[in-house]
Amino acid sequence: MTGGGRGIGRAIALSLASAGADVGVTARSFKELDETAAAIRALGRRAEAIVCDVSERIQVDAMIARVSTALGDPLILVNNAGIAASAKVTDTTDEMWDRMLRVNASGAFYCTRAVLPLMLAAKWGRIVNMASVAARAGAPYIAAYTASKHALLGLTRAVAAEVAGRGITVNAVCPGYVDTEMTDASAANIVKRTGRTDEDARKILEGFSPQGRLMTTPEVAAMTTYLCSEVARGINGQGIVIDGGALQS
Repeated sequence: MTGGGRGIGRAIALSLASAGADVGVTARSFKELDETAAAIRALGRRAEAIVCDVSERIQVDAMIARVSTALGDPLILVNNAGIAASAKVTDTTDEMWDRMLRVNASGAFYCTRAVLPLMLAAKWGRIVNMASVAARAGAPYIAAYTASKHALLGLTRAVAAEVAGRGITVNAVCPGYVDTEMTDASAANIVKRTGRTDEDARKILEGFSPQGRLMTTPEVAAMTTYLCSEVARGINGQGIVIDGGALQS
């Protein structure tokens, strides 16, 4: 799985390991990956930690080859690597736009394209893309992020349609704000831009959910693990929202 060093990614990696999977984890920071891999091994499963920037196709191809050698062909792929940034459309730079799309959308495409032949050969596979409520609805100041997550959901639906009937499912999980370091950064950005306290900034983010709270990494991990299971084989091409009921469609 990509983006497995911390937050949602680490929670998913450990959830999959608890369900009996050996897990290859990738991210750009080896220290965090090494900690995740150690936690996986403590659960009695094999782990492989690989530094990889998913926006670079050559690195992705090398990473998939290494996972295949170390753990066997990867028949479960969780595309969790992602970045976020906010700016008015008029302040969104070419660099921000390009980087957001390369990591959040192209990275998932590169990984999916690399593993799909292995899944097709095995006649079984699970792909889960970590999208966002921003894949289902727009919001101010996150044009690049929203576009990248809409692209990811579109990729999910197209690949799901292409492999339906081949033993492979492709779905997206679309969380609202989750209690992670990325959300801490969002709160810090609110503080910087508005002068509010950190507590007030977090209340703003919590207010996006009718439940008045941030979602949790175990909730996202549990849904992802379920989608990777055999009993979820009838779920395909879906963007499943976890936000306490704010987005209903």
